[in-house]
Amino acid sequence: MYKKIFITFLLVFMFFPFTVVGEELIPNSTSGILMEASTGKIIYEKDKDKEVSIASMTKMVAQIIILEEIDKGNIKWSDKVTISENAASMGGSQIYLSPGEEITIDDLMKGISVASGNDATVAMAEVIAGSESKFVELMNKKVKSLGLKHTVFKNCTGLDEEGHYSTAYDQAVIARYLINNHPTILDYSSIYEDYLREDTDNKFWLVNTNKLIRFYDGADGLKTGHTDNAGYCLAATAKRNDLRLIAIVLGEKDSKVRNSETMNLLDYGFNTLKVNTLKSKGEVVKKVKLDKATKEIVQISLKNNLVVISESIEKKKYNYKISVDKLKLPLKKGKTIGKIDALYKGKVISSSDLTVVEDINKIDFMSLYKKSINDILTGIY
Repeated sequence: MYKKIFITFLLVFMFFPFTVVGEELIPNSTSGILMEASTGKIIYEKDKDKEVSIASMTKMVAQIIILEEIDKGNIKWSDKVTISENAASMGGSQIYLSPGEEITIDDLMKGISVASGNDATVAMAEVIAGSESKFVELMNKKVKSLGLKHTVFKNCTGLDEEGHYSTAYDQAVIARYLINNHPTILDYSSIYEDYLREDTDNKFWLVNTNKLIRFYDGADGLKTGHTDNAGYCLAATAKRNDLRLIAIVLGEKDSKVRNSETMNLLDYGFNTLKVNTLKSKGEVVKKVKLDKATKEIVQISLKNNLVVISESIEKKKYNYKISVDKLKLPLKKGKTIGKIDALYKGKVISSSDLTVVEDINKIDFMSLYKKSINDILTGIY
């Protein structure tokens, strides 16, 4: 009888080890997920599509929109914002802004990223969209553009409100998008302590709500959350060597358990996974001739590392497929213009977006005229 029990246990362990181990990683959470950042590969999941309150993790989408506005040149880090009565009146976590106070966008982003300031978030919402409600429309539009079907925002702060929810999976996708498309966020989320208004009588000390960035090797973000409905939540990211992981835990009972179970996820990933970098970020993989451009030969490179994630370091022979969109001037470095796929035995194993090595503009009329004359004189025509 004992022999049969042992054999049964052994078979279960052999064929379902991931499930058994996974259930022990975050037993106190409502849901959670572990994702590899470059590929989006899911390493572990627990009720990943369960719709729940997420508290201030909501602010990751607000950060995406702020950083997009910075990239577009619509706002600058040095711009000063005059704080409204509405923004200053926000409760919950805050940086204690005063009505009429002027503060830079750089400091507001610190307030959002380090102290999870509701007042700072609403202040930025008003700057970008004119009102919080209009900004929330932009947030919902953004998550839809990412293909997420289980996230709806009613406010930009994450304060408890009926119909405001997301899932562990959606939050991991949002975190991955934020990190990969706007790595500047890590400059803010990795700050453990800092001051706002340092040279004034109203100096304010910031201490990061995410303690992992100080105590966990490789951690540099990303966003905490806590309300009565949501419990204690965390979107954490850490990088060791070329491997970056994203861990999401939702509905934990206190911050200590939240941190412990998040570290369980990250430890599992770093102890289990190996990363093989096939091609590096910035590596030129194709050159294209483009007429009427400031650079006749356009160099196309990888936007991020092209990697394969596995449980071994076995090297395999991969083939590559490069797809480039129809190029239209001007071309901006960092903008996706195609992708490269790594194929193994005909199956796509990994992909990375492509971009141009440098900004390419349309040549002006006089330069085009001079080029044409030079081409004629040198016998090209």
